[in-house]
Amino acid sequence: MIGILIVAHSERLASGVKEFAEQATHGQVPIVAVGGAVDGSLGISPEAIREGLRRVAGNDGVLVLVDFTSAALSVEAVLEDEATMRVVISNAPLVEGAYLAAVEASVGATLEEAAAAALRGRDLIKVQSDCRMRYQ
Repeated sequence: MIGILIVAHSERLASGVKEFAEQATHGQVPIVAVGGAVDGSLGISPEAIREGLRRVAGNDGVLVLVDFTSAALSVEAVLEDEATMRVVISNAPLVEGAYLAAVEASVGATLEEAAAAALRGRDLIKVQSDCRMRYQ
């Protein structure tokens, strides 16, 4: 089974996305969340990313979902030292992508299938127009 790593600039954000995905899959998918700087402020910790990747890595690979470009760049930097690890960094929206990928992984999807499911999160329509305004 693949593992999922959630990387965000906030520990609470990363943990919340992890909790949501775990509840949706009844804890069947290995998911690790890393977020925030070492001192607890907003930021990214390469050491936490490295540890998270190692905790969730399995033979089937790891799908990484990130909140912003700098998180993806931090993951890429860590992967330079982890050449044997099979990893896909997704460009999917964080919450929707984590949910869809975790659901796919819970039924045995490959890394590529889960990554494709995560990207489908970009197509979800939440509001029928670009902007809803409410007038009183």
